[in-house]
Amino acid sequence: MRTATKVGGVTACAIGAIEGFRRYRRWHLRWGATDDEVSRAMPGDEVVPDPHFAPTRAITIDAPPEAVWPWLVQLGYGRAGWYSYDLLDNLGYGRSAEEIRPELQGVHPGDWIPMGPVVNEEAAWVVDRIDPPRAMLWVKPACTWVWQLEDLPGGRTRLVTRIRLRHRLRFTVIPELFLMELGDFWMMRKELLSIRERAERNTAAAALAA
Repeated sequence: MRTATKVGGVTACAIGAIEGFRRYRRWHLRWGATDDEVSRAMPGDEVVPDPHFAPTRAITIDAPPEAVWPWLVQLGYGRAGWYSYDLLDNLGYGRSAEEIRPELQGVHPGDWIPMGPVVNEEAAWVVDRIDPPRAMLWVKPACTWVWQLEDLPGGRTRLVTRIRLRHRLRFTVIPELFLMELGDFWMMRKELLSIRERAERNTAAAALAA
């Protein structure tokens, strides 16, 4: 009887953990996004048609798209950083930029967006499409990352971003699963909040100076 009770307790804990993870996953895969934003098509969806991991996240920014766009195009390791947890995202390279850097604004299809010091198709994104100041699509093998800006009333912006990833059977698949399912959201949330803070701060400063 005691053994059966222990087995039942372990089973209940396992079921609870699984259900807890399912709820967490549903929440973080659509953090900040509306039903419409989650369900509608975005640029690059066709590149990875059957993803294993496809979060759509969004945030409203009290600044127009033209004021948000410069922060996006300068993203990347060795560039302006990722505006997230710098020690992790920037690999000790330095702090993410607190200002718009004019020398990093000229981004074109085919340009690399590095994630680290190694730049190749596995370790960096490639700009696939760019439509300033509305949308930008990055690609890697079996993965896409799109940024989309939409006008809102009152000079505000809706920033929507989506990753689509299809896991491949290779030696890095386990750490990749761990990173995307457990670590990606917290870094992405910090990144979106930091982009909002920077864009709103600059817009407010410009309004005061006008």
